[in-house]
Amino acid sequence: MSAGADLAAFLLWPLLAGVAALASHVPLGRVVLARGIVFVDLAIAQVAGFGALVGHMAGVDSVRGATQLCAVSFALAAALALAWTDRRVPRLQEALIGTLFVGTASLALLLIATDAHGAGHLRDLLVGQILFAGPADLVPLVAAALLVAFALARGWLARGGIGFYVAFALAVTASVQVIGVYVVFATLIAPALAASAFTERRAAPMAITSGIAGYLAGVSASVWGDWPTGPCIVLALIATTAAFALVGRAGAARED
Repeated sequence: MSAGADLAAFLLWPLLAGVAALASHVPLGRVVLARGIVFVDLAIAQVAGFGALVGHMAGVDSVRGATQLCAVSFALAAALALAWTDRRVPRLQEALIGTLFVGTASLALLLIATDAHGAGHLRDLLVGQILFAGPADLVPLVAAALLVAFALARGWLARGGIGFYVAFALAVTASVQVIGVYVVFATLIAPALAASAFTERRAAPMAITSGIAGYLAGVSASVWGDWPTGPCIVLALIATTAAFALVGRAGAARED
């Protein structure tokens, strides 16, 4: 097998993981952007990551699925709390989301302070390990995409409330251990920003296309430059968002 074929085979699973994450995150990202709660994804991702970290520190890694269960439990608890505050004190929701994020991030730092490998665990939490994704990592990502598609079809995402927050928590939890907190945030928000430059009919396809281009560029740059994959994907998503937004605005200006 040639070197090019070897590289393509190596990159296949990370790119498929990115596409699967986009399938669930693009619809959710468009909703949070429209509702003005853009930091909810960062907060829920941080909580899910903290839950996984708690599971790891408790030594449950040897039990199949136990770490993921910890992450899901923490994320669902946070999602239900935010659904409650969204109904009770909607004007404070963004402030509460920010407080949840910074509080959980601080708890994570305290938790790893006495762990000799704490810095490595924190790095994996923030930037993920998508370059080493395999078939098993796609299972929760695809399941999350199907869940979000179902929630979208039922109108749960548009209505908000518990249905939206639960779907959001499960989708983010499925992604955060593979792609990391920062890439989760960029995957949710950057394609949604790109979509906002296009008409409603073209918005979703352009968001997905922008996201795929960002993942392809980011993973390729990471391999080419031997740079951390997570930051490369984040920066590539920002770049493709800017490019797609410029194209969309230019097209809208010509139509006017």
